Amino acid sequence: MIPAPTMTDVLEARRRISTYLRPTPLYSHPALSELVGTDVWVKHENYQPFGVFKVRGGINLVSRLTDDERRAGVTTASTGNHGQSIAYAARLFGVKAVIVVPEGANPVKVKAMERFGAQVVASGKDFDEAREHCARLAAEKGYRMIHAANEPLIVAGVATATLEVLEEQPDVDVIIGPVGGGSGMAGACVVAGAIAPNVQLIAAQAAAAPAAYRSWRERTIVADQMGTAAEGVATGLGFEYTQRILWDGLDDFILASEEEIRRATILMIEGTRSLVEGAGALPLAAALKIRDRLAGRKVALMCTGGNISPDQLRSLYA
Repeated sequence: MIPAPTMTDVLEARRRISTYLRPTPLYSHPALSELVGTDVWVKHENYQPFGVFKVRGGINLVSRLTDDERRAGVTTASTGNHGQSIAYAARLFGVKAVIVVPEGANPVKVKAMERFGAQVVASGKDFDEAREHCARLAAEKGYRMIHAANEPLIVAGVATATLEVLEEQPDVDVIIGPVGGGSGMAGACVVAGAIAPNVQLIAAQAAAAPAAYRSWRERTIVADQMGTAAEGVATGLGFEYTQRILWDGLDDFILASEEEIRRATILMIEGTRSLVEGAGALPLAAALKIRDRLAGRKVALMCTGGNISPDQLRSLYA
């Protein structure tokens, strides 16, 4: 069993990615504080170079590939954000990248991957089918297959976002973040467990794609439907590596309906004056569901992405 990253791994990840990424802002937004009824801060990972937190993990992992792996190239499956991360990091380090996406993937995210120089292959109706095709490509071509979440270097990389939150607001009481594959909140568990064990960690997931939620609740890996429009959390299977970290360190897990995610996305866009995708708005959806529990506490919402397509944006206000 691969051990969870340590705080030393997170600090090394920060050293590696600091050349390429600046810390993102942690802003207090009065409109959101009023909605939730307590002090709310937003960690704006939607301000990353292409609007997603996963770039932290991508850079940390690709920067450490062996010479043989760099020559062979990498492949990964993604609904969009993870693929952008790997495509961006591969360009930084001169590595060939082949990204497998489901058919009908978010065109904004696909175009970004292609602009970074990645080859994008559409295969399968959902993430799981894309991942199966990715595994076949890796076996046939000898690529280094990068899993979307079961990678210690990715978890250590994305954990640096939580480290920044706790450094800037060490008195925060609650951190709420979305879970698809689980790397972001697994990273939060690593950091908070090491330096802020009293901080409550709460995950948020779409009720229409509850595999990660059920895997956490049942303490076993579960497959389930994948019907959410929030593609950043559209996973149909719990991922064992990140789930084991969540089992040890996560305090609670909240499900939000599609309508709750839609409403939270509108509120986040209007309350922060920035573009937010469904997965990035999930923490607000969760906070609104448990606002009574959050009264009097300082809450940080991890806004993990802002890659909302024009069609998705129009549909919010239809």
